[in-house]
Parts: sequence; structure tokens; C-alpha cells
Amino acid sequence: MRRFLLVPLIAVAAPLAAQAAKSPPTSPTKRTQPPAAMSAIRESDLKRDMYAMAGDAMRGREAGTLDEMRASAWVADQMRAIGLKPMGEDGTYFQWWNMRRLRISSLSSSVQVGGKALALWTDITPTSNVAADVSAPTIFIGDSRDTTIDVRGKIAVATLIPSTVPLRTTTNTYEYRYARQAITSQGNAIIRRGAAAVILVADSIADIAYDGVVKLQERGTYDVIGGASRFAPPAAGAAPTPNPQQNRITAPVLFVHRSMLSAYRENGQNIDIKIRTESFDAPSVNIIGVVRGTDPKLSNEYVLFSSHQDHDGVRFPVDGDSIWNGADDNASTSVALLASARAFVKQPAKRSVLFVFHGAEERGLLGSRWHAAHPVVPLTQIVAVLNGDMIGRNNPDSAALLGAQPPHRNSTALVQMALDANAVTGRFKIDSLWDRPTHPEGWYFRSDHVPYARLGVPALMFSTNLHPDYHTPRDKPKNIDFPKLTRMTQWMYMTGWLAANAATRPGIDPGFKLER
Repeated sequence: MRRFLLVPLIAVAAPLAAQAAKSPPTSPTKRTQPPAAMSAIRESDLKRDMYAMAGDAMRGREAGTLDEMRASAWVADQMRAIGLKPMGEDGTYFQWWNMRRLRISSLSSSVQVGGKALALWTDITPTSNVAADVSAPTIFIGDSRDTTIDVRGKIAVATLIPSTVPLRTTTNTYEYRYARQAITSQGNAIIRRGAAAVILVADSIADIAYDGVVKLQERGTYDVIGGASRFAPPAAGAAPTPNPQQNRITAPVLFVHRSMLSAYRENGQNIDIKIRTESFDAPSVNIIGVVRGTDPKLSNEYVLFSSHQDHDGVRFPVDGDSIWNGADDNASTSVALLASARAFVKQPAKRSVLFVFHGAEERGLLGSRWHAAHPVVPLTQIVAVLNGDMIGRNNPDSAALLGAQPPHRNSTALVQMALDANAVTGRFKIDSLWDRPTHPEGWYFRSDHVPYARLGVPALMFSTNLHPDYHTPRDKPKNIDFPKLTRMTQWMYMTGWLAANAATRPGIDPGFKLER
């Protein structure tokens, strides 16, 4: 298992970001002086809101569930109490839209071995949303490394072997990552050899993750019809840009417990596989409020602060805990936006300031894709998007500013505002590794600024980066570094203050084109 990249984060930085962070001006200019209203950003408020939003009572705020609705209503109540004006539909804070959900139909799908039905999700588990009708004999191929065995037209049964691709260091448990990556790589390899279907028998590690595979696969996949693109459209005549998160399995690959190995060793067992999918819509919501600007001309331009209120909900237990609270991801930025809103209400800027909490980010940036395509104000009037994702953990003196260096940087002017703001607030050492296109996590492309940046809006992402508790039940309020979260909040707020009061709006760098 590859070690988590923490040690190099402070030592290595891009020249632009690192130099500004390590050498803040000794006498800040008047334009970078924090306004008096920054005192409204208080650690005690951040902590109180964090325990409310990421506590067990919110049940992990899973998109498409009543738990997300409960969290969204809570955010709207905070907006009202703070004094933000509603910018949603019909005079409310809510912008509603639908997620399109595709999943395997448990009622219409079946697997039979020799005429005997297996219990779907218990005895045998599909690992992708591939609809299929397969009736064929089995052939046992061991660990599948003997490629001379002819599997064409048969249902190949193999024992699971580890993937040769290094595991990602984050998301869910080690056992789940191990199982998923091995299933995908080995299943694809066998399908390419002509198998009609594949049954993979768990090894001792993947067997621990069996329930996790079931819980996540049952949910299916999600999209938003009519939303902005998350990935770059292909150029004319070019092949589509690969989506690394897309499951490329084209025939059914099924997963069984390790204890079933002896039952599947015998060749020639006839198995009938019928997998049906179903699609339906489920509601999600963006919560949007505004502080109106004071300048008669500039008040029709907007600085957009961005977070997402959803997380992973109630899933499979880890160490006896099944609530995936999502304190750092992304209650940290959500409470930071509420604190920043208090400051802007106390002292409005020349431009107006939008606060957008995007729904269903964890489903594939769905809320931001919807709002970018259906903005409550014209995109041409949004001068900057300041998005945060996970801003409350790791080394107290380092942070990342994604979109600060090419090829992700789309506004040098906005980056400079962020660096100026950092010099008089958090004074973080800026880690540039996570902003590089070569970083294995592809972190820049995994949060809500991306749809806006792709549509030509100056955009940045503030983060303190991933950690081993990411997307596990261990991401709890008690693990948040609240003094650091306070400084991160001040940094985001101050960047927004500079953008909202600048004589000239930050421009898009000439020739910028965001590619995956």
C-alpha cells in the first residue's frame, strides 16, 4: 500500500505560490489589510456549526435522501439567521433539480446455478451496472494468469488476485480499495479474452470488503440531465476523453465470497445470468443566498463562494461505526461559508457575494454542474468562484491552492488576490503538488469549481488535502483542527473581499483551456 503523501507537501512548492507564502510582505499594503468585519469569523461559531452539521444526527447527509434534505434545510435556516437574502426559486434559498439514478434492479435480476436461484447481493453480487442475458457453462481458470485457457463463450471462474496498479491512498477502507481495483482490472482482462461473463472469488482481503462492495454497488450511478460537463468534450474527430472513474466492464462480472471457492471449482456448471437495470429521478438541491454589494455599478457582479453540503450517508460499518459523517468533507468549508457570510453581512463589499452550497457533489459534482448550466445570475456576471473542499486537517502551517499554476490556472489576477490574502491571514506554506496534473489523485478535478472553470469563470479551490480518514466514518468533528479551520476561513474570506472590492474584475488568462 502506497504511503500517504504528507511529508513532501511542505518541502515542495511551485515558485509562484511558495514564494508568496514563505515571504509575506512585512508591511501589508492598504488594499490587503483585512477589514474590521473579519472579526465576525470566530472559532467558536465554526466549532458549533461543525458539530451540528457533521454530527451523527445528520446521518452523513447522503445525496438523494431525507438526510441531505435535513442538512439543506439546516443550512437555509443558518442563512436566514445570518441575514443572507434568498437567491433560489420562488423567493426561497432552494434551487431544485433531479439526479438521474441508474442501478441494478433487484426484483428483475436473477442468477441461477443448475436451476437453483442464488440470493442477489448475498450469495452473489454484480459489480457494475451492465445489463445482461447470459446462459453458459463455467470454466475454472484459477487465478487467470494462465492465458492459454480458452474462455470464449464461457463463464470464467477465477480467484481474485491483487491489481498490479498501485492503490489510491484514499477513499473508503484499504480492503474496499483493494477489492474494487482487483475486480475491475482482473474482470476486464478476462472479458477481453472473450468470456461471456466472469465470476471472481474473493481472497482473504477482498472478503472483508464484500459488504462494502454490495452497499455501494446497490446504489448504482448518478448523473444530472441538463447539467454542465464535468469533463472536456472531445475535439472534432477525436476520440472522447477517457473518464477514469467510469467503469469500463462491458460484460457481467460477479463477485462471491471466499467460502464459495469449492462450489465453483467444477467445470461445466450451467449458470443463467439475467441482469436488468432501472433508472429513475431523485431530487437534490442547491442552497443559495446573497449579500448585495454597495456599489451601484459593481453590485451586479458577483463573487461566488462554493461548498457542498452532502456526504456519504450511512454505509457499511468500519470499526463498528456506519455513519460517514463528512466533517472535513465538506462540513469544514460549509461552516466556513457561514462564518464568511456573517462577515460580509456585517460589512458588505462593493460587489455582491453569492454563497452556494451545492448538492450531490459526492455523486459527481452534480449540484455545481446544474448551477453552472442554470445559474441564478448570468455566468458573465460572476467574477470569481472560490471553492473549498476539505480545509480542516493535516499540517497546521500548510495548505493547497488549486488552480494556482498551469495548466489549471485560469486567472493569474485571482491567484494573486489569493496569495495577497494569505499573506495577511493564514500565512500558509502553499503546497503545489496537489495542483499538478501529474499528481495521482487528480485532486483539481474532483470538486465544485471545475464546471465553472470549464465555462470560463475565474476559479480556485482551497484545500488542506486528503488524509487517511477521507471517506470513512472516522471523518468526525473531533478530528478537525479548529484553529487551522479558522485561518483557512479567514483566507477564503479575505480572497473574496479583495475580489469583491477590486476596481477591475479578475480576468481569464489568454488562451486558457481546461483539459482533463
